[in-house]
Amino acid sequence: MDLSYCTNVHPAEDLRGVLAQLDRYALPVRRLLGTDRLGLGLWLSADVARGLAEDVTSRRRLRAELDARGLEVRTLNAFPYGGFHEAVVKHSVYRPRWTDPERLRYTTDCAAILADLLPDDAESGSISTLPLGWRTPWTPWDDAAAFAALDELTRVLRAQAAWTGRRVVLAVEPEPGCVLDTVHDAVMGLAGRVDPDFVGICLDTCHLAVSFADPAAAVAEIRGAGLRVFKVQASAALEVTGPGTPEGRRALAAFAEPRYLHQVREYNAGLVFTSDDLVHAHHELPGRKPWRVHFHVPLHARPAAPLSATTDVLRDAVRALAEDGPLPHVEVETYTWNVLPGAVGQDDTGLVRGIAAELRWAREHLGVLETAGEGARS
Repeated sequence: MDLSYCTNVHPAEDLRGVLAQLDRYALPVRRLLGTDRLGLGLWLSADVARGLAEDVTSRRRLRAELDARGLEVRTLNAFPYGGFHEAVVKHSVYRPRWTDPERLRYTTDCAAILADLLPDDAESGSISTLPLGWRTPWTPWDDAAAFAALDELTRVLRAQAAWTGRRVVLAVEPEPGCVLDTVHDAVMGLAGRVDPDFVGICLDTCHLAVSFADPAAAVAEIRGAGLRVFKVQASAALEVTGPGTPEGRRALAAFAEPRYLHQVREYNAGLVFTSDDLVHAHHELPGRKPWRVHFHVPLHARPAAPLSATTDVLRDAVRALAEDGPLPHVEVETYTWNVLPGAVGQDDTGLVRGIAAELRWAREHLGVLETAGEGARS
């Protein structure tokens, strides 16, 4: 298994800033872990991606800078287009949608970049992307336009694989509130309409938990439809058993921050009740059964009672995937460090230690530790 941490936790949106964050965060994380190589799930804004895609010299320079620091890239996160650390992100993270030519252009740029950044021993790389767009507005015309764009991207990826000998694949990431809200929605939407050799699933285990899906059943449904999980985003959601109690309300209030959208689900009597954001959930949900909240919490840090984290869903999903052979790219994606309650992760030292601790947790609990003689990849 190839394990990485996602750099969308860092705000850099120009190439100089990307290189600076490698020295400021990634290199100290690698040294703290004591590994020869550190995997990055690299996030590049659309502007950076455009510049790199148009300039092979810049791509070669970036690859050389990665090599010099003992860093490697086997997967890109192309979900956020830009502005991911603005004061308010919310629904803007789902734009541009797959109906917009700019989404296709951005993803095509990322594919060209990844093909040149892949390590010499890599036969393939993955790019995660949004699940078409936010669910409203969405029309049959939108659906046709989005799948036409996916078809065009597939043509590009197929041609690139033939030219380079390396296959870059697209991993569509179901997310609550989107057109492809759940794994079931993604399977029903993609199966039979995409080339499964080039378009598959990104299984974000926070999103999976929020939907109250059974991990093993979700993996089985993907396989049964002839699709593949090309990427796992190792993440955990918040859970609270008594959201309507005074203690539950107080605990959740600390996570109702203004930057990101935090979708909430409540499973009650066979039904899943929905709210698009934690700030509205107490007015929109019954509050009689446990809630799961789309707030990526650090894998290694158990939230204080009455809150908990859904790391069991992550473990179960990885276990189900491992039954079918080698695991896909696994990316620890806790982008919320800077909006966690308190000062946790809001300074360089805290963030470096936190990222390293998450990667250690993943190595210990997901079975990805390699022998020291081979050089552990983290």
